Parts: sequence; C-alpha cells; structure tokens
Amino acid sequence: MNFESILFETFEDRPVKKPELPDFFIDLNLDQIVEAVVKDREEYELKPFFWHPLKRISAIEYRHEVMQELERQELTQIVEDFAKRMHTMRDYLTRSDRLSYYLQKQRWFLDAIDVYCDAVSSFYHELSEIELNSRGFLAFREYLKGYANSETFISLKEKTQRLKADIDAVDYCIQIKGKYFTVRRRESEIDYSADVEKTFERFEQGNVRDYLTTFSEPIEMNSLELSILGAVAQLYPDTFDGLDDFYEQNIDFLDEKITAFDREVQFYIGYLKLIDSIKSAGLTFCYPEVSDTSKEISQTEGFDLALAIKLVSEERPIVCNDFFLKGKERIFVVSGPNQGGKTTFARTFGQSHYLASLGCPVQGKEARLFLFDRLFTHFEKEETVEDLRSRLEDDLTRIHGILDEATSRSIVIANEILTSTTLNDAIFLGKKVMEILNKLDLLCIWVTFVEELISYSDKAVSMVSMVDSENPSLRTYKITRRPPLGLSYATAIAEKYGLTYESLRERIK
Repeated sequence: MNFESILFETFEDRPVKKPELPDFFIDLNLDQIVEAVVKDREEYELKPFFWHPLKRISAIEYRHEVMQELERQELTQIVEDFAKRMHTMRDYLTRSDRLSYYLQKQRWFLDAIDVYCDAVSSFYHELSEIELNSRGFLAFREYLKGYANSETFISLKEKTQRLKADIDAVDYCIQIKGKYFTVRRRESEIDYSADVEKTFERFEQGNVRDYLTTFSEPIEMNSLELSILGAVAQLYPDTFDGLDDFYEQNIDFLDEKITAFDREVQFYIGYLKLIDSIKSAGLTFCYPEVSDTSKEISQTEGFDLALAIKLVSEERPIVCNDFFLKGKERIFVVSGPNQGGKTTFARTFGQSHYLASLGCPVQGKEARLFLFDRLFTHFEKEETVEDLRSRLEDDLTRIHGILDEATSRSIVIANEILTSTTLNDAIFLGKKVMEILNKLDLLCIWVTFVEELISYSDKAVSMVSMVDSENPSLRTYKITRRPPLGLSYATAIAEKYGLTYESLRERIK
C-alpha cells in the first residue's frame, strides 16, 4: 500500500503551484474560519491547505475517512503525543542552528535526533496497537513500519544511543588556582558531600528551610564555559570526534513523509477542534454527499460558521436554515427586508460548498453538495476616491468578468448588486444577467431587492427572509422557500405605524 500523504490521496491532488488566498475568501468570511482553525498552530503553516480545493470525489472521500478516524479520542491523543515530541525536536534543532560554538551546536543536534528516534518508535508502536480503517492511516502505518524497521533508521537510533552513552561517561575535574584553572580526567576520589550532610544531620530541629537554589542559565555558553568544554574535548578526543562525525553524516536525518505527516495532520485536528467547540452550543455538522454531476443540492439546518464562531463565544443563539434544488432548478433568488439574514444565508451556501471541496464536515444535519470547478462572488463594494469608476460601472464590469469565466460547473454568489441604479434599470440589467446565468446552467444564489428577477428564469426559485407575523419590524432570520413578499411586507409596516392610505385619510380629517 503506497503512501503519498495523509492530506492528498494522490500526487495529482496536490497544488501545481503555491496556493494563494482565493478572491472570494473575504466575501464569504472563510478567512475568519481559517484563522480560527490555525490559531495556536502557526508553526505548521496550514493556511495554504485551506486555499486549495480538491477536484476529485475520491480525494474528498479520502479526507472524510481520515477525519472520521480522528474523531476517535484514542487516535487523536496518539497523534498529539507524536506532535509534541516533534515540536520538541524542532525546538532543539532551532537552538542548534542559533548557537555559535560548534560543540554546543552538535550536542543540541544529537538531542534532537534522540527525540526524533523516540517519537518515531513510540508512534509506530502505538499505531500498531489500535485498529485503523481509513486508507490514509492504514497506508501511513505501513510506511511507518517500513521506515522504523529500516536499516537506516535502526542504525541512526543505535549510533545516537551509543554516542549519548559515551558523552554521559565523560567525567572530569576542574582545579582552580587563583585566576587559572586546570581540567583533568576525574579519578577515583572521595565524595565528601554525603559525609558533610550526615555530620550536620544532628543539628536539624523540626521542619527546616530548604536553601537549595535553582539557577536559570542562558543556553549560550560564556567564555569560561567554552574554555572548559574545549579542554574537556581534548581529554576525550575519541568521543568528541565521534560527535563531530555524527553531526556531519546525519545533517539530513529527517524523513520527508513523516515530517509532512506531522504538519498535514494538523489540518484535520485543527478543524475538528473548532467544530467541537461549535457543537457544544447544540449545532450540528455532517459529512456531505458530494457530487460532480448532480446539481440537486440540499442542506438541513445550515448556518454561517464564521458567524457561529463569534456568537457561540458570546453565548448568543444561532438561527439555522434549509435549502434545496431539484430537477432543473439552479438559481436561488433571495429577497426580503434589509438586515433579515439574506447575506448570511448566501455566505452559508458558499461556505458549505467550499468546505465540502476541502473534504471537511459542513454545517447542518445533512447535506448534498456540488463539486464546483470555480467559485465566484460579487458582493457590493463601497466607492473610493481612488476608483474612477462609478458603483454601477464597477458592478457591471465585475459581473461581466465573472460570467465570461464561469462554466456550467461553476458557482456564482451575487449579493445586492445593481443597487446604485433605478429600479427600471436594475430590472433591465438583471434580466440580461439572468439570461446568461440561465444559459450557463450553473448554480447561483442571488440576493436582491429586485423581486421581478424570479420571473426571468424557469430555473430560479424564490427564497425570502421572513419577519415576525405579529410584528413585521422584527426579523426572524429564517429564509423560507416561498414567493416574494412583494407589497405585503410594506403594507404590514405601514399598518404597524399607521401609515396606510385609510389611516392617513382618517388622520387628515
């Protein structure tokens, strides 16, 4: 069983070039989600993994298997113990690199390899003791078995232990006379410390204060210590020559696939720990059914994950919503009053599809989602002095660029575009955009105040942000599949504040 990576099923699933932050990340608040995942894991540089969506169903299922395996606390604990040892090893290597005195560099390097060998051996032993089911972990265990039992690793481990034993056997004395000192091998000399302690034992009365002090010393040696160590090295030339040879011969001791595993597995652990904190608030996550052919999509009890991270920390409730498309339906036209949750709903739609493309669990009890080729967002942007284009011109330029690049396998999320022109112009332009979306047959969610758009495509369905039935000024943040509210919402507001035609006539009288 060949092992490529715990994160990528095949070499072809890896990015061709270094991933960059996708254009739509900030619009969908995916950057906030990733920040929450990588918090306290900066050493692993995980962000690029979240910038590279997968393009194959099998690659997504591969990650699902690994993620589900890591939901078992027993396995997660084993992996985290291995990660701690590897962190210590990297810390030792960093110290070795920063030190200037070669003997001290070499000793820290030796300790780093010792920790590494212990980490690999322990990890293999612990993985061998538990049942594994995912393709990723089974293949990695086989790779680890081959490496841990290889002549190269066994030899490295034995040389490390032998050299540590030789260094531990170094025994010397320092004779100080005035401002001079002499270093010599320690011979069989009497240790008077036990006799001194025994002599003064008789003077102890009850609980006595402990005057022992622990000194905090810098890692870097001072000039005196360097002189002493240099003299000791001359007394034990074989041992220190062996240390020098060991350093030169094993400078590239790290196994690339094991160190890559140590980094890549944090992608899973970081995400799982994040959603566990959200689950504590009663919200649910699921492994979505992902298809690259069927556009009949659905999600039950979905929510904006970035918003949930914020609201859960503030102990505030989160509103969940459902959606589905069936048959030839492709486009959601979302309308309703301002501040009613329409943009949040659109973000939920985009987040869920993108997280699904990463092979991650998504928000909700269950979900069927589409594996897209490109994801485009068009959110309203504020005009700036530096930008010579009007807002309408900017809207049209951006949407033209999106429609020019989109394919039938793309997803487009448009939020409150064409708001800077008149209603008649917005209807006219919206109709033209809808015709192109209809022809492309792509998935789209369009948040708009132009309710007439729903009538320009037989592939469009209406979703409406609802208000409280008794008090229409209150938002419920529920997005319901139903015809647009039209004038009914305005009428309800007018009735609430006594602004209907009849009310006004009565007041004028």
